Amino acid sequence: MANDGGRKQFWKRSGSKVPGSIQHVYGAQHPPFDPLLHGTLIKPASKPPTTPVKLKKVSTFQEFESNTSDAWDLGDDDDELLAMAAESLNTDVVMETANKVIQNHSKLQEQHKLQEEQLQEDKPVPFSESPSVAYGDNRLVKSVSESQTSSSAECVSENSSMQRSQSLPHAPTDPLEGEVADHDTSATPALTEREAFRLDKFKQLLAGPNTNLDELRKLSWSGIPKPVRPITWKLLSGYLPANVDRREGTLQRKRKEYFAFIEQYYDSRNDENHQDTYRQIHIDIPRMNPEALRLQPKVTEIFERILFIWAIRHPASGYVQGINDLVTPFFVVFVCEYIAEEVENFDVSSLPEEVLQNIEADSYWCMSKLLDGIQDNYTFAQPGIQKKVKMLEELVSRIDEQVHRHLDQHEVKYLQFAFRWMNNLLMREVPLRCTIRLWDTYQSEPEGFSHFHLYVCAAFLVRWRKEILEERDFQALSCKPLGPKFGSLTESCMRYA
Repeated sequence: MANDGGRKQFWKRSGSKVPGSIQHVYGAQHPPFDPLLHGTLIKPASKPPTTPVKLKKVSTFQEFESNTSDAWDLGDDDDELLAMAAESLNTDVVMETANKVIQNHSKLQEQHKLQEEQLQEDKPVPFSESPSVAYGDNRLVKSVSESQTSSSAECVSENSSMQRSQSLPHAPTDPLEGEVADHDTSATPALTEREAFRLDKFKQLLAGPNTNLDELRKLSWSGIPKPVRPITWKLLSGYLPANVDRREGTLQRKRKEYFAFIEQYYDSRNDENHQDTYRQIHIDIPRMNPEALRLQPKVTEIFERILFIWAIRHPASGYVQGINDLVTPFFVVFVCEYIAEEVENFDVSSLPEEVLQNIEADSYWCMSKLLDGIQDNYTFAQPGIQKKVKMLEELVSRIDEQVHRHLDQHEVKYLQFAFRWMNNLLMREVPLRCTIRLWDTYQSEPEGFSHFHLYVCAAFLVRWRKEILEERDFQALSCKPLGPKFGSLTESCMRYA
């Protein structure tokens, strides 16, 4: 009985309106009804009120169902509308009109198809094969055949012109689209499923009008695919803005600014005030890695200009040995944007002069952005390096006290082996490909080249702790290489971290 009582309470009606009843809606389109203004609309015949009458309360589901079974039936107003439609429309007329619409539509489609075929026959060269001139901002100048197509298109109807324009491929307006397309067609090795998936994620992220730099840093931490590494490095270093529309203008302005520096300062390299700086640069460049690059006169010339201009524009530090190594990764990555093979096997001088100028200017500005964060490494007495070596010592003493104690017992100072690690950012310790991979992660960290670099150096000591603990000779310990597998191990650890 309690259940029956609860069921009755559940089906009790609390409202007086029946669903489906016709009600007037008052608002912007239906102002309140005024009998004085709308008296002619009132029918003399009595009609049931449109506002539902309060019904007798029901207490069971059966009574509720019987009272609302006609809630969705057609009312009097609906009957009137249907009657009007039956009087004003005739089935034969409707069918005849529909047939005319279909016939007219079919004729228009046939005309559009014939016009498109005629335009295709008039073209001497297909659109995809017609030569176009590409400018720095990725705008394409139409060739002769395209001009003929566009002039003939003016004679056809507007609809056919719109359909034809939709069927033709569009020139990329984003610099990234052109770069990605070039790499997709280049003779690059087949990507694994994981690499292809990561590349697609980068392309999707970079294709938007405003690149989310936070998401780009997260994605880049585990490595950047080679086809999109140039544009990603330029974004992460702060050289390019996140907004796609501003990038081409920024590139043109910064490249023009760099070569203005060349005209202004480079002729002074043999002056008495600057000849020592230029001489030191000239001596250090042949020591850089890889060897294949330093043997190319064109590369030497580019590096001399980059380093000399940076030294002149940063008198607080000037040129210091080790800065020459920091140009190499940027230069190699930006060269790979235009070639399919490895840089070590490529003659850089074979690239067009305009391309080489762009690579030179981009390398200068990205290196400058990097050095802005670690410039105290190269000022007088190099306080930044000394501070970082001390921080490395404290870090190793916490994470591996045994290695730290062993170095201390044999009177090995961290400054003796870690100075070069900080000065050259491990460029002399690992292969170039591993340095580039490390820099993917460095650039995705807020202070990657200053603070995160310390943890990489500490990881090396911990990884090779067995060899360090077995060593008793200071001379051998300080000069001993970390092993032939060091580079590949570093690359593997960073890839799957």
